[in-house]
Amino acid sequence: MASTFVRDIRACLRFYSRLPVPLGDDGHAMPDFARVSWAAPFAGGVIGAIGAGVVLIGVFLHLPSLVVAACAVGALTLATGGLHEDGLADLADGFGGGATREQKLAIMRDSRLGAYGALALCLSLLLRVVAVAATLDRSALLAAFAIVSASALSRAVGLIPMIALLPARIDGAGASAPTPSSSAMRRALLIGSIIALAPWLFGATLAQTVVAQIAAMTATLAVTKLAQRQIGGYTGDVLGASQQAAEIALVVAISAA
Repeated sequence: MASTFVRDIRACLRFYSRLPVPLGDDGHAMPDFARVSWAAPFAGGVIGAIGAGVVLIGVFLHLPSLVVAACAVGALTLATGGLHEDGLADLADGFGGGATREQKLAIMRDSRLGAYGALALCLSLLLRVVAVAATLDRSALLAAFAIVSASALSRAVGLIPMIALLPARIDGAGASAPTPSSSAMRRALLIGSIIALAPWLFGATLAQTVVAQIAAMTATLAVTKLAQRQIGGYTGDVLGASQQAAEIALVVAISAA
């Protein structure tokens, strides 16, 4: 069981990040989400710990809150190679620039960044940086664990479109990924929710922590509903945007005084 536990987390880390994770015998780019999706929040927590570490180092160096927050969000983006940000930008370009379902899907597949995508990226980065900086002004540990919590829970709820919708196209990353099993998804949501209780231990109230989790879930459901209306299903970009929406919602909710 221990070897399976490590292997599943390693598979999710290899997919979600650019960290030098050993491939092992089961190495492949797309993890078997039907089996390993339960480990997504653990992988997210590891990624979030990188941003949390940057926060603590920045505070030790007495850097301004905004500088520390910008470095922390930058570290998260570097750790993932902008995987989810790319999905958010493509979704914004497709949904904003396409008139028909086919046009939206075509634009989302285009690697070029458009105006809607650029605006979405700027807003995403700005919201996260300002939210982390505002939380940092209250407590360095609260800001650090808010990042870990958001990173963990968002990887769990970010898979919800795969459960609620069908693939919007027959090819692509979204269609090729196995759908998480109901048991694995329940475990992922439970683990993510437990990790996301961390802010309660470091300065946030229980009510605020629960509201932050609800906000993350609501943001993901909103992206899921939007994808259903716009393209009739999910793609890899929808999953990336779903994760980003959940992460933003959680850190913003925790930043509320």
